[in-house]
Amino acid sequence: MRRFSWINATSLTLGFAFLYLPMLILIVYSFNASKLVTVWAGFSTRWYGELLRNDAFLGAAWVTLKVAVLSSTLATILGTMAAHVLVRGGRFAGRTLFSGMIYAPLVMPEVITGLSLLLLFIGIGLDRGIVTIVLAHTTFSMCYVSVVVSSRLVSFDRALEEAALDLGCTPFQAFRLVTLPIIAPAVISGWLLAFTLSLDDLVIASFVTGPSATTLPMKIWSSVRLGVSPEINALSTLLIGIVTLGVITASLVSKRAIASRQRDEQAAQQT
Repeated sequence: MRRFSWINATSLTLGFAFLYLPMLILIVYSFNASKLVTVWAGFSTRWYGELLRNDAFLGAAWVTLKVAVLSSTLATILGTMAAHVLVRGGRFAGRTLFSGMIYAPLVMPEVITGLSLLLLFIGIGLDRGIVTIVLAHTTFSMCYVSVVVSSRLVSFDRALEEAALDLGCTPFQAFRLVTLPIIAPAVISGWLLAFTLSLDDLVIASFVTGPSATTLPMKIWSSVRLGVSPEINALSTLLIGIVTLGVITASLVSKRAIASRQRDEQAAQQT
């Protein structure tokens, strides 16, 4: 076994520091009593209270949460269907075009995606608002879900589906009762990825949103241009906490699902 040398330890420490030290500093200064974000004046939760009384931030946060939940749910459904077609559909006319259209948003610049969707919504006469943001976020996050679910379907043992079909299940029942529970960790991971991408998006949302719907990243960006306030630090800390809690919850759910599946497989082998 290779030893964990000081070079590896130093590289790992510097890598984690580069990624997480700015977040740690932001969290610490969110409890700063001073109005100046770079001058420490003592511990205080004042800015969290100010944040809860800021109607503009709360309204933008509510819009962002609704958009993220709706778009990630739609993206998960469509992405799972697309992954199932690509992995299980075999050869069919237009397969190359279909797969290219699914994976195109992965490499497409966000500016091009946002501008294209804006022209589409203007062309069909759809008023810009929450609906257009949901459609836009579903469009670019669906491909990420498809990639995650496809990687799980490729390694899936199809003998389990065939056994369910032999026992009288319809293809839909076999998918719902056998395939979906087994690939559930990948589906949940895809949903969380789509949810996080929607929370983080600024470029595409700025193209497709309207005056009646301002997302939180857009509100933060417009506020930062006038100067960073302690309220933004508090808001960013809450977002980091929400994302961390979601990742931990998904990890625990995935571990339980994997452990339950392993117990079921062992029980089936024993019988």
